[in-house]
Amino acid sequence: MEPIIIILLALTGYALGSAKMVNQGNAALVERLGKYHRKLTPGLNFIVPVLDQIVMEDTTREQILDVKPQNVITKDGVYLEIDAVLYWRIKDIEKSFYAIDDLQQGLSNLATTTLREIVAQNTLNDTNMSRTDMNNAILGELNSIAKDWGVEIIRLDIQSINPPESVRKSMEEQRNAEIKQKAMITAAEGERQAAIKKAEGTKMSMEIISQAIRNNPESKEILRYLATQDYIDASQKLGESNNAKIVFVDPANSTEMFQELISDSLETGNDGKNGNGAN
Repeated sequence: MEPIIIILLALTGYALGSAKMVNQGNAALVERLGKYHRKLTPGLNFIVPVLDQIVMEDTTREQILDVKPQNVITKDGVYLEIDAVLYWRIKDIEKSFYAIDDLQQGLSNLATTTLREIVAQNTLNDTNMSRTDMNNAILGELNSIAKDWGVEIIRLDIQSINPPESVRKSMEEQRNAEIKQKAMITAAEGERQAAIKKAEGTKMSMEIISQAIRNNPESKEILRYLATQDYIDASQKLGESNNAKIVFVDPANSTEMFQELISDSLETGNDGKNGNGAN
């Protein structure tokens, strides 16, 4: 009876020692007598006690690596401090363990070196304006090397680009100058459009009055009234000015002046009408 109990205990111990549970999203490596044997997948796995040994278990899910702020010099000689985040995951756990000693440190050094090389190929403006293109260029460089480590670089996000204080002030002054210039151009364009509209309105009014005088000679009284009204308005505005000079006109002479103005307008209108008739 005792031998049976011993055998059962031995089998139970063997079963417990050989059973290995791997969680979902993880993978494990097994070595037999110090040499790579096989990979364990999620779920219940069995190994040979004493002969087999699990040397590594790691996640195959996406991981985040924070790249420390780096001092980088651009193509046009401006020093920048750049902060980035790297998103990656293990595609081949065997390579990630045997191809490199310290995977995360290797990825950090690779990201730092590549980031400096790409930024050094761009000017300050290119670095600020084409951040997406620069991210893609860095991503391509990283994956070309990281694939030998069994790793896929999913994306690299440049979180911040901080130039020196003097450069920031210069950039701010440049932006303010551009904003002011755009505002001045917009205001000048508005004034130009307003002047054009006003001139068009004046021209249309003169054409309407001229046409009315040609069609109805009795409308001279209307023109005399309008000219007198304009004279009164102009005199009032001139009187309101601090630097105004008051000019007195003899009422008798003013009547003659308005009559001459009406006569000139009528003669001009008649000449134009006669000219049209001649044609």
